Amino acid sequence: MTYTQAIEYLYHSQPVFHLQGASAYKPGLDNMLKMMEALGNPHLKFKTIHVAGTNGKGSTAHMLAAMLSSAGLRVGLYTSPHLVDFTERIRVNGRQMPRDRVAEFVEENMPLLEQLKPSFFETTTAIAFSYFAYKRVDIAVVEVGLGGRLDATNIITPELSIITGIGLDHTDLLGDTIEKIAAEKAGIIKHGVPVVVGEVETSVLEVFRQKAQQELTDLFSVSQMPDEVTEAVNNWHIVCQLKGSYQDANIRTVLLAAYVLEHFCNIHIFSEKLAVSALAKVCDMTGLHGRWQVLDDSPLLICDIAHNPQGIKQVVSQLADEYMRLVRQWMCRPLDGTMPQRQPRMRIVIGIVRDKDIDTMLRLLPVHSADYYFTQASTPRALPADELCQRATALGYNGLAYSTVSAALRQALSDSRNDDVVLVTGSNYVVGDALRYWKRRTANL
Repeated sequence: MTYTQAIEYLYHSQPVFHLQGASAYKPGLDNMLKMMEALGNPHLKFKTIHVAGTNGKGSTAHMLAAMLSSAGLRVGLYTSPHLVDFTERIRVNGRQMPRDRVAEFVEENMPLLEQLKPSFFETTTAIAFSYFAYKRVDIAVVEVGLGGRLDATNIITPELSIITGIGLDHTDLLGDTIEKIAAEKAGIIKHGVPVVVGEVETSVLEVFRQKAQQELTDLFSVSQMPDEVTEAVNNWHIVCQLKGSYQDANIRTVLLAAYVLEHFCNIHIFSEKLAVSALAKVCDMTGLHGRWQVLDDSPLLICDIAHNPQGIKQVVSQLADEYMRLVRQWMCRPLDGTMPQRQPRMRIVIGIVRDKDIDTMLRLLPVHSADYYFTQASTPRALPADELCQRATALGYNGLAYSTVSAALRQALSDSRNDDVVLVTGSNYVVGDALRYWKRRTANL
């Protein structure tokens, strides 16, 4: 079996959430435990760190993996979804799982997959855990797929649980209030396993405190950090390779997690030298893409996977800062007639999947200072570009619909002057399509 055949088999024989949405979600751990037992329980052969949250869990997981790798450990990293290639999901010390190993797993375990009928994510998790056991990792950073309590990854008993920011997302599956969603995320808190909580609302933190008390474990929150961590946040000279301003909250969570690992888990990564060096090259070390990723500077081209109201709000805030910086530069231009008279423009390429809170996301975007290129990613879950355009224009936004991300981005770049800013956002899948287009474009230059 080739890699292409293996991936095609997984996509077409199993429920795939990133293609189908909620209908592909298989809550519960019984199927996963049966699969692990059949595979020799690979998840019990290495230490783990479990990371959940609505926003920030991917960045946090990558930062921690970089710090652990810098400390000399062999580190597995399991995240989802992928942007371009399936093997992005499964890495050891930053290197993607070889394609032939994916094909081997699928071919060797096809009878098991036919028997248990797992979801795509359950199989992906089994592939990751089996590969980490095969590579004899010292520790794996495991990102929750959806929720926490019933997520396929929740079969592990980690050294540390981490819960990042909480917002309204996947409300049809997790609940229609942030407290209900927090209760699902709290499902990763286990007996005696310390938990780190990022920046959350007071009512959400109380949900986590109650769960930690039930599980007789210690909870550490960035709202009440130990003095040693506060001093690190204020005094360590960290310049993170992830440039989004929203990463500041994630960095605080990571430093608190490093402190807890150091003092309660005998995993020694809480040092200024290690944090500074690892976070300065976190993208290079882990292969992370799509978080305020700058692809070009003339015009300024940025892609970000913000895909819910909380994420869009953060990205729009930073976009406003970048835009004002460009406007100030334009205002200070030499008055010699060589510079254009109009000020820079924001151009936003956006596509959204149909099961998101679309109108709330749209209302968070700038209305009059941006031109829009409404599009749809190459996934059946995508809201058609024409429908997105109609809903946006009804709210006062100016733009046209484009049937593909590549067409939308190509037009946005064609319309742009060198001092404009182009943002690609709205979903992981839009950014994935944009990165594929950009790779082809740059390869042909």
